[in-house]
Amino acid sequence: MIESTELPLVIAGPMLRKCDSENFTLWLITREPLVNPQLQLIVNEQVRLFSEPELQLNHIPLGAHAHQYLLQVHQPNLLLAGTQVKYQLLEKQGESVFTSIDKLVYPEHSSPHFVHKPNIKQLLHGSCRNPHHPSGDGLVRAEQQLAASLNTDNQPSLLMLSGDQVYIDDIAGPMLWAIAQVVEKLGLIEETFPKAPITSSRELCYRASSLYQRDSQLLPQAEYLTELHLFKWRRKHEIFTSRLSHNHLVSLGEMIAYYLLIWSPELWKCIEVPQQLEGLSPKHQAQWQKEWRALQTFQHGLTSVRRLLAHIPTYMIFDDHDVTDDWNLSARWEQAAYEHPFSKQIIGNALVAYALFQGLGNAPEKLASIQKQLSSFFTKPTPETHQNIIQTVLRFEGWHYELATSPKVIVLDTRTRRWRSENSLAKPSGLMDWEALMEFQDQLIDQEKVIIVSAAPIFGVKLIEAIQRMATFCGLSLLVDAENWMAHRGAAMCLLNMFAHRRTPKEFVILSGDVHYSFAYDVKHRCDHFDAHIYQICSSGIKNQFPEKLLPVFDKLNGWLYGHYSPLNWFTKRKRMSLRGRRPNGHRSKRLVNNSGIGLVTLNENGAPNKIAVLHSDDSITEFKPPRDTYWD
Repeated sequence: MIESTELPLVIAGPMLRKCDSENFTLWLITREPLVNPQLQLIVNEQVRLFSEPELQLNHIPLGAHAHQYLLQVHQPNLLLAGTQVKYQLLEKQGESVFTSIDKLVYPEHSSPHFVHKPNIKQLLHGSCRNPHHPSGDGLVRAEQQLAASLNTDNQPSLLMLSGDQVYIDDIAGPMLWAIAQVVEKLGLIEETFPKAPITSSRELCYRASSLYQRDSQLLPQAEYLTELHLFKWRRKHEIFTSRLSHNHLVSLGEMIAYYLLIWSPELWKCIEVPQQLEGLSPKHQAQWQKEWRALQTFQHGLTSVRRLLAHIPTYMIFDDHDVTDDWNLSARWEQAAYEHPFSKQIIGNALVAYALFQGLGNAPEKLASIQKQLSSFFTKPTPETHQNIIQTVLRFEGWHYELATSPKVIVLDTRTRRWRSENSLAKPSGLMDWEALMEFQDQLIDQEKVIIVSAAPIFGVKLIEAIQRMATFCGLSLLVDAENWMAHRGAAMCLLNMFAHRRTPKEFVILSGDVHYSFAYDVKHRCDHFDAHIYQICSSGIKNQFPEKLLPVFDKLNGWLYGHYSPLNWFTKRKRMSLRGRRPNGHRSKRLVNNSGIGLVTLNENGAPNKIAVLHSDDSITEFKPPRDTYWD
């Protein structure tokens, strides 16, 4: 372990999290505990200083040289709508903790700042950010957009990240090499493993002979039934189903290090990753070099990413890769994963890491009990307290949240409250169970307009959903990620009925990700007396893409088979809904866009979008134009 003085004071952050009229929330990680910190807020040139107990520190010691703070001030009328808020974190003799951070603030500004805009006229959104994917980083493009609008009225209200902010199950070889160094340098938490090939995290091997081998050498398997319609047979399956799980993260310390490396450039300056690694096979050597080049480009954009996250309130929700591929896809998968102690601990570790780096900042008041238990666990970790915190996060059902904005933003948990199939445990579960859907409906009642965040699109590409249904019929649901809102009849019917309820909103904007391509649909009920307008907007991925040769084929076939006037639509669960695909840049037949970037949505006063676009990482822009005959204008 290196001396703490060799590390920067601020290892990651600052990141703006929940900020509304009554809350200011700031996340960061430092190399050592802060001494009597004070938060300085400047609103309309009025300077206010907050220290304990007004300032809640929410300190969690993640390691010897890693201390997480979720700084929060909660007061009535704390922030005024439309005002610029400048902030600083002061320590000791009034010195700013942020002074040593390179390029954190914008030119002509002395401190990081944001504009509190509870009336949402514009927002940024996206999902699926894989560091070693060869495309550019959409968060860098988001920072460019924010910088361009910094002194105008067009500054976005918030950044919404709708899933797969990390890929716990898909780690590049050079990234795993870097993670190992960070774990050691920061003195991150160690743990023991039950019923595993290794007994503790100290035995995790990072030599060339073990890279790209975790799926075969380390990850557990389970024996359970496979079903092919009328036939069933028993065989051994890999619990962790990702095809790219060769370097799947295992320990909590690894996952903490990974989060730090994808959000901040600081630790990359303190470690060394070789361009070539001796001892790899020729195949893995070529893979290493390809991943190394992609990660070099990724690192260069992290300064911009950190500046973005310091200047716009950011909210997040998980999807499967934040934990592992196909997480809770079916009841059969759940049985295999949670009945094996080792796989349960890996999944629990990923959910603990999500809570630390994503969940706590979304709704600190809802996760206060988890925050307290996490602080206690990291202060004095033991195998028993480790299992206790894993049990807590696995049983927790409060990951969903809403924002007090106009329109109201409702963020759905589509992963931990699944509606299991009544026909077969091997079939995909509904994305939300009955109780969760009823809670969701209560949130919608008597709202005029609303923004819904669902990781998986509610109205997806029907051809791909049909292929997934056929694969499920053949017992291959895990192979094709056969989970979508229409895969479970009960969940689908319950959800679709909400859009026709007389007391639910007139304007629905649905933000989604997950699928690694982007599209936008205008949706309306076919019956004239249901007048709700629905806009399904998908922006994916931030740094990921669908196979380039395959998507145009799906796009064209979907248009032929399930176009607006196709009679095949009457054989689908959403037959009562009329879907019109928006045209990217006015293209006559194309509907799906396969280019990394960040979504941009601009709203009218009534909550309907007047601009839907994706700002691509290559500086191009795709704007989704309304259908030629917009049938409700």
